Amino acid sequence: MTRDARPTPPSERIVSLDALRGFALLGILVINIWVFAMPEATLTNPTAYGDFTGANYWAWFVGHVFAQNKFITIFSALFGAGILLFVESKEEKGQPAVRLHYRRTAILIAIGLLHAYLLWYGDILVAYGVSGLVLIAVRDLDARKLAALGGLFLLILMALRLFAAVAIGGEAIAGVWAPTEAAIRQEVATYRGGWVGQLDHRVPAAFRRQTGIVESFWQIGGTMLLGMALYRWGVLTGERSPALYKRLVGLGVVGLAIVVAGVGYIEANDWSTDAALFWLQFNYVGSFLVAGGYVGLVMLYAKRRPDGPVTKVFAAVGRTAFTNYLLQTVLATSIFYGHGLGLFGSVNRVEQYGIVLAIWVVQVVLSVAWLKYYRYGPVEWVWRTLTYGERQPLKNPD
Repeated sequence: MTRDARPTPPSERIVSLDALRGFALLGILVINIWVFAMPEATLTNPTAYGDFTGANYWAWFVGHVFAQNKFITIFSALFGAGILLFVESKEEKGQPAVRLHYRRTAILIAIGLLHAYLLWYGDILVAYGVSGLVLIAVRDLDARKLAALGGLFLLILMALRLFAAVAIGGEAIAGVWAPTEAAIRQEVATYRGGWVGQLDHRVPAAFRRQTGIVESFWQIGGTMLLGMALYRWGVLTGERSPALYKRLVGLGVVGLAIVVAGVGYIEANDWSTDAALFWLQFNYVGSFLVAGGYVGLVMLYAKRRPDGPVTKVFAAVGRTAFTNYLLQTVLATSIFYGHGLGLFGSVNRVEQYGIVLAIWVVQVVLSVAWLKYYRYGPVEWVWRTLTYGERQPLKNPD
């Protein structure tokens, strides 16, 4: 039995998996930009703040239909797949896979806590880490059982939300859906101020999200379980037939129709709080189908052009996804928060797309350039070094 303590070298990486991760990471910013640039309530209720007419309405509509919950669903599924990929790789090398997983995940949670409380309350790393600590227990289940368990998790959350909608009504999310004007003004003033003052909102917002992990676990954990199943089936690694990926694209079109129907429903109910919990379920269901459609499209392209420039760009971003996730926060908060340009609450939805595009360009250029000289992204390198307890090689061999 070998005791090789090295991480998986770049030569053993799965290009299609990296490309899909990069695609998802870039797409996540389309939605995260809303809460980098505007008050938190706009994530669920776009009428809570800012112009919501004309081009700004359609900017929201495109983001909601094609991006909201779709890219984070792919990212979550890939995180689940990554757990199996990591454990299997370590077991093949005779390493203590589970112990390394726990150590790796504890480091992820620590970085996530720093990210949430020091930079941005919208951190997802802590929820991923906590879910990963639990789900490692079912790593030996076959794909069918993993998928069934994941589906059960997702149905539990949907049932809980529908029960709340029927039993409690709009009061269940009234504070999140429609905060007072005074609260909105205070949040805008807070994030236009200095870093210390921002803690007044960031700390309680981050704490609220983290204490809500019990609820979010059903969605995040369920999606991760589906990712584990899809990995076991070879769907996420480009091993299935083009016909299967084309069927996924077809399901994605069905998902888009469901999400659009949801928009029609909430508009017919004049964006009322009582209709909100029902409306959210349209996107909840539709997003999984649309995410599947995106998986199909990326895999079809990656299979056809594995060495193509688009595949390489997405794969470069995917290989440095941890670094790029944190870099999005650094760049966006430097643009919108008071310790930077202080544009919080003053950039409309159309203009936000321009900032998203600019950040994408920076991330793509940096990712491609960095990997010409280095094996891993800088944060990935730190993560690996701490996981294995010894300094890992960073530069590419000459």
